[in-house]
Amino acid sequence: VVVEDQPDVSAVLSAYNQQGDPTLYEEYYSGLKHFIECSLDCHRAELSQLFYPLFVHMYLELVYNQHESEAKSFFERFHGDQECYYQDDLRVLSSLTKKEHMKGNETMLDFRTSKFVLRISRDSYQLLKRHLQEKQNNQIWNIVQEHLYIDIFDGMPRSKQQIDAMVGSLAGEAKREANKAKVFFGLLKEPEFDVPLDDEDEEGENEEGKPKKKKPKKDNVGSKSKKQDPNAPPQNRIPLPELKDSDKLDKVMNMKEAARRVRLGPECLPSICFYTFLNAYQGLTAVDITDDSSMIVGGFADSTVRVWSVTPKKLRSVKTAADLSLIDKESDDVLERIMDEKTASELKILYGHSGPVYGTSFSPDRNYLLSCSEDGTVRLWSLQTFTCLVGYKGHNYPVWDTQFSPYGYYFVSGGHDRVARLWATDHYQPLRIFAGHLADVTCTRFHPNSNYIATGSADRTIRLWDVLNGNCVRIFTGHKGPIHSLAFSPNGRFLATGATDGRVLLWDIGHGLMVGELKGHTDTIYALRFSRDGEILASGSMDNTVRLWDAVKAFEDLETDDFTTATGHINLPENSQDLLLGTYMTKSTPVVHLHFTRRNLLLAAGAYSSQ
Repeated sequence: VVVEDQPDVSAVLSAYNQQGDPTLYEEYYSGLKHFIECSLDCHRAELSQLFYPLFVHMYLELVYNQHESEAKSFFERFHGDQECYYQDDLRVLSSLTKKEHMKGNETMLDFRTSKFVLRISRDSYQLLKRHLQEKQNNQIWNIVQEHLYIDIFDGMPRSKQQIDAMVGSLAGEAKREANKAKVFFGLLKEPEFDVPLDDEDEEGENEEGKPKKKKPKKDNVGSKSKKQDPNAPPQNRIPLPELKDSDKLDKVMNMKEAARRVRLGPECLPSICFYTFLNAYQGLTAVDITDDSSMIVGGFADSTVRVWSVTPKKLRSVKTAADLSLIDKESDDVLERIMDEKTASELKILYGHSGPVYGTSFSPDRNYLLSCSEDGTVRLWSLQTFTCLVGYKGHNYPVWDTQFSPYGYYFVSGGHDRVARLWATDHYQPLRIFAGHLADVTCTRFHPNSNYIATGSADRTIRLWDVLNGNCVRIFTGHKGPIHSLAFSPNGRFLATGATDGRVLLWDIGHGLMVGELKGHTDTIYALRFSRDGEILASGSMDNTVRLWDAVKAFEDLETDDFTTATGHINLPENSQDLLLGTYMTKSTPVVHLHFTRRNLLLAAGAYSSQ
């Protein structure tokens, strides 16, 4: 029974009716185990992948048919043989001991309905098939056909470490088809406009004479990306908001800052400025920093959202309507005059949520702030008035993360209901619902071109979704624990992901392949960020460290030929130590957020925890 949508429970579970003799299950399983363990080395690694899904389905079949004592003894005898990364799933499984328990357990229903995917070479598959048919071991053969999806490839069987790199998710590996769709991972062309030459020359003089006068050459900002990136989506593939004058000014500021950007590399590491939240008894649960690094926001477990100014410029609200009507709208400093000096302060507290705030995100133009909470809502706040403008209701359960599109207007949220939603600020209903994960969506990120969204989940997979049609275009498996951080490289080609397993995995989006693994952290990775030009990847973890990795070296001369793509024979170099450029300990502060300023200074943030 393969049912796509919310499965009718009885239909799904009835697949377990055709049962063999319950007393023989242990014999069937140990027979297969013996066969696999005695097979040739080249096949053993591949066939060992069968142990876990067969164990689960045989156990569930016994429970469903109310052979409770046989189920218990089957579980006790074989659960110790399973790979260590299935511990959490086995814990859930061990609590399902009666038929009634299976009805309400979503995870198990998912396991039942989505076929567990194994990638096996044709030779190993033939070997297995022959063995099961000779033995007349129909029970196992039925389960293989009913509940497993075996993705057979031609060629050499994969080695133990090649398989280990890719497995570990709730539903096995991704089918190869899942990562075949074309993805436009290139960047959109920047709009062209002239940079006014202002009187910045005084600043230029003290640097070296007057080199600043060469500026007119770099007149139109678009010059560096005149050519359309061949891998970019069409400019109008999804409608993006028009640039306002203030956005253009901001772009100009950005260009000027970028001109003073430090080129990072193994020889030139960034300075790190760490913002520690002291005495955060409210429990810091989320942090974000504006792109221009002028404001920092914290989401707290006491349901407040707190915004700080990190520059000498204080935060001010707009004056009341009565006072605004007195202002001369034509004056040059009208934007300054509308602000009410009496409200100036370094900190603003936003009240409105009724549960811990798990995600926060500033809009690119710094006019708005998003926050999402355990109360099931996403709120949009104005940074002009420091009040709540909208509460978006759609998730009925906690919302774990939210993020604005790099172009503003759109934003994404993901939560406990296992779906991610795409919203636009002026619609109170979501525009797209991305469904497919088998457990909570724990983190969400926009691709730099805003045409795609990456989601990380507690089902230990990462999915890439197309904003245009809501399709899932990539499924990445390999992490051994829930995903907690995602970062796209600035050129849009690569994705870095971090999880509770303490590993950072690197993915080539175009080819849909894992291309690297960075080992070093000893606890969950909550923050990942590439430097502005993508030379360095910074990772921050619960182990109280920030680590810097050489991203250029990690992505150079990748083997992404068609063969690798076709079979998934990935050979990850064991070079974490060569790529690690530095490890920086905090005293006792888990790292929750990382941000590179426009000049490549690394900002980090976390709350001091007195253990």
